Amino acid sequence: MKRLWGDANVILRFVTKDPPALAARAARLMAKAEQGEVSLYLSTLVLAEVVWVLQSFYRYSIAEIARVLIAFVSAAGVEVEEREVFIRTIELARTRKVDFVDAYLAVRAAHAAEPVCTFD
Repeated sequence: MKRLWGDANVILRFVTKDPPALAARAARLMAKAEQGEVSLYLSTLVLAEVVWVLQSFYRYSIAEIARVLIAFVSAAGVEVEEREVFIRTIELARTRKVDFVDAYLAVRAAHAAEPVCTFD
């Protein structure tokens, strides 16, 4: 199976369906991933960019982002660097209403049983 490294733009087109022509291409790629023809690999950094763009440009709430992206990263054919860390991070950002990166830092520090140094 061919492994493809997914860029934030592909995920954003699929999620937002904007613009329609690129959204259709992203949907076809996701169908191939779900059918086992390809594997879509997503890094944590790419997912952080997706969260940022959905919040800042598309004005999605963190609850909407959590709902959509947890389903996306859980789909067949999608591989995610640190999938469980990502899911815990987006859920923490949603429930505690903190920035995604701050939530990521808290999840990673908790996993290491070490404190976070912050002014937030």
